[in-house]
Amino acid sequence: MPRRALTFQPDRYYHLYNRGNDRQPIFFERENYLHVLRLVRRHLIEETLDVLAYCLMPNHYHLLVRCRSGAVSDAMQRLAVAYTKAMNRRYNRVGSLFQGQFQAVEVDSDEYLYHLTRYIHLNPVKAGLVTHPKDWEFSSYLEYAGLRSGTLPRLDVLQQQLVSEAAYQAFLAVDDRNLPPTTKALATTLKTLMLDE
Repeated sequence: MPRRALTFQPDRYYHLYNRGNDRQPIFFERENYLHVLRLVRRHLIEETLDVLAYCLMPNHYHLLVRCRSGAVSDAMQRLAVAYTKAMNRRYNRVGSLFQGQFQAVEVDSDEYLYHLTRYIHLNPVKAGLVTHPKDWEFSSYLEYAGLRSGTLPRLDVLQQQLVSEAAYQAFLAVDDRNLPPTTKALATTLKTLMLDE
């Protein structure tokens, strides 16, 4: 596997994502989504990073994280191997589940951080899986909107900037066409970085 050019630094934010090999599903039933969330807690959160936002989609995932150590690549590899082995055993399959190594982009501004969260939480809506982000169970949107009291995502970083849960819901409700020009440019940049467009 080629060496990653990006170096993970403590107290910095990163967008981690990957998709299924040949764009195939990586989740086959509800229990698979729950299993990977347990693995995220075990392999990533306990020692390496804080998850600020996430969305698990049928054939890919997005994690917005803040690093606590530089060992992200090793932790992500353990997560991917553990999940792939579990799925291969469960569904009597062989081979790779993911399309290579996970992708990572450093989040280098507050504006990028907030709009990436918006992008992540709106992913199931944009994909046509649900009509509202509250209807997608496998996303941290429910915690941010005050509809679920989960403990996986760390809400404090982004909630410092949000007036209320209702304000966050309103932020997500804005149509992309009505965003200010600089924000539209950022949204376009986000889309070009994603695997799922």
